[in-house]
Amino acid sequence: MWLVAVIGVLPAFAPSASADQRTVTVATRNLAPFVITNGDTKSGFTIDVLEGIAKRVGWKLNYLDFPTVSEQLKAVAEGRADAAAAAVSITSARTQQFDFSQPILDGGLQILVPITAREPSSPGLAEFVKLLFSKAVLVWLVAALVITLIPAHILWLLERRHDDSMVSKSYFPGIFESFRWSLGALAGVADDSPRQSAARAITVVWGFVCIIFIAYYTATLTANITVGKFDAQINSPSDLIGKKVCTVANTTSASALKGFGVAFEGVPSIDDCYKGLQSAKFEAAVYDAPVLAYYVNREGRGAVELAGAVFQPEGYGIAFKNGSELRK
Repeated sequence: MWLVAVIGVLPAFAPSASADQRTVTVATRNLAPFVITNGDTKSGFTIDVLEGIAKRVGWKLNYLDFPTVSEQLKAVAEGRADAAAAAVSITSARTQQFDFSQPILDGGLQILVPITAREPSSPGLAEFVKLLFSKAVLVWLVAALVITLIPAHILWLLERRHDDSMVSKSYFPGIFESFRWSLGALAGVADDSPRQSAARAITVVWGFVCIIFIAYYTATLTANITVGKFDAQINSPSDLIGKKVCTVANTTSASALKGFGVAFEGVPSIDDCYKGLQSAKFEAAVYDAPVLAYYVNREGRGAVELAGAVFQPEGYGIAFKNGSELRK
């Protein structure tokens, strides 16, 4: 990818006899894989492009390091640097203040999440208690109590006629005994059986009802839990709402998240997002896709992964002062 981009840019900077020998100051920032600094040596995609151009025209490059894009662009605006490069996104707002080269790389924004956040997890005690007192479970419990009252009354009306009835012949406590039996049958733990023949027939029907009720309840509960797990996964910007999200402050990714209505914590460096994901402080990070992909395939291998596709496509270019002859 790097070689293709360099080859595509260099022909426009072919050496000429009139080319002046000069030193060009470029504002950069350390951001792998665009700019990587080891001691006095710089490497990376952006450095390869810049050095290739400088070699063709016979110029020398002087690099000034800055921590953020804003400070890179400020250095250009104030004349401390001739150009700014290193994953500088070309946006409509920036083109009103700066001249840009043609895009040297097409990128965009993407979401980074911990791998454990996308793997099925066994529910713990907290999840069980939350489920136990959820609205869905409470509705089903009320329904179970209501439908249990019906066979309880039928059983009491029939069973009380038998001489050796298993329930009291008076409504109280007979109805409570019948209700206890029908509720036990629903749970599959009935401790006695009716003596009256018609009541026994009712128990058979009630047994089938109990099987269907429990099966339907189990299926519904399982479906709700499964849907809940899918809903909890992060695959697009809309899934970030309500999540703990990190991005670098004052960047295009911060602006994009504001546009989507996603609350986030803006940090000075993407490295702070990486650390936050490792410590479970954040559930997701949003930043330039090439930067995140580089991290996933190196330091973050096995710990994090990219979620969903690239959104809000962006082109990265070299920024100059308006009217700068360097743009050509």
